[in-house]
Amino acid sequence: MIFALVLAAFFPAANAQNGLTLRTVTLDAGHGGNDPGCISADGKTREKDVALDVVMRLNRMLGEYYSDLNVVLTRDKDVFVPLEDRAKISNAANSDLFISVHVNAATSSSAHGFSVHCLGQSHRGNDLFGGNLELVKRENSVILLEEDHEARYEGFNPDDPESYIFFSLIQNAHLGHSLQFADDVARSMAERSPIRRNRGISQDPFWVLWRTASPSVLIEIGFMSNPSDLEKLRDEAGREQIAACIFKAFKDFKSRFDNSSTVPVTSPVVEDNRTEEDGGVLYGTQILATGRKMYPQDPFFCGYIPVEVKGTTLFKYIIGTSGNLQEARRLNKEISVKFPDSYMVKIEDGKTSRIN
Repeated sequence: MIFALVLAAFFPAANAQNGLTLRTVTLDAGHGGNDPGCISADGKTREKDVALDVVMRLNRMLGEYYSDLNVVLTRDKDVFVPLEDRAKISNAANSDLFISVHVNAATSSSAHGFSVHCLGQSHRGNDLFGGNLELVKRENSVILLEEDHEARYEGFNPDDPESYIFFSLIQNAHLGHSLQFADDVARSMAERSPIRRNRGISQDPFWVLWRTASPSVLIEIGFMSNPSDLEKLRDEAGREQIAACIFKAFKDFKSRFDNSSTVPVTSPVVEDNRTEEDGGVLYGTQILATGRKMYPQDPFFCGYIPVEVKGTTLFKYIIGTSGNLQEARRLNKEISVKFPDSYMVKIEDGKTSRIN
């Protein structure tokens, strides 16, 4: 294939790395089936089709270049996949990276360019969305198409800004790598994409990124509502070039990820006081809720040894535990410096409950 020849000319052959490597990547084509996503003004181009086409091109490129890489697709045809299931597919495969491809839209045709998003909240004062509320609401609104969405998403309403408050209480253990890959994507797109206007990298409360237990990004590759962007999204060569940009970013990220994965953890271990007094009740500080099981030695824990509590869909991690509430409060003062969004919980009968 032509792309294989291009790779051979510009990149050396992929080498197997010793030790831990980025072995699995999940590619997520946004929307699908009865959820078309945004649609062009003339009704001829749909986000779900453009996203799937770019993802399938990226899938081909990764397969041609990496013989030992496991590529997982949340969908490979025009079907509807709930947001929760997209995350479950990635988590079940133990993915090391999650890439979700979308197309943006705006009420004004002047808005144009690409943007890259990671899980989180804006650092602009108390603004959770950093100006991206409408985008976040639109991408999360697919939840409302699911028949059992009220029970499945625990009453979460994508149209209600107050429903997003809980995102600020969730730590993303993979934020560092997510931001690194987001930067790789932004650089590659700005240099090579047919749509080069870089609208930046932002942290936003997208449900699918929150539930995905790995470094994760959501890429808005252009604006369906902008005539210039739309022309390039409709062009087969333009979509091929966009896919090649994401591939280039992946190659750079994987090389760096593999080379750093064998670096030993040097954080000093701080032993938790995990006694079983007071009838087996423990108190501590919850710093993380994630869909993926974490290693106790993960650098995210900053040397603390966590207590793991398995919920229905999430693993909860608590540090600074003690059977004595006052001792746990003392430890909480130290922990909250490193984990400002953490909070105290009581652990009893394998369940956690928040305490003031």
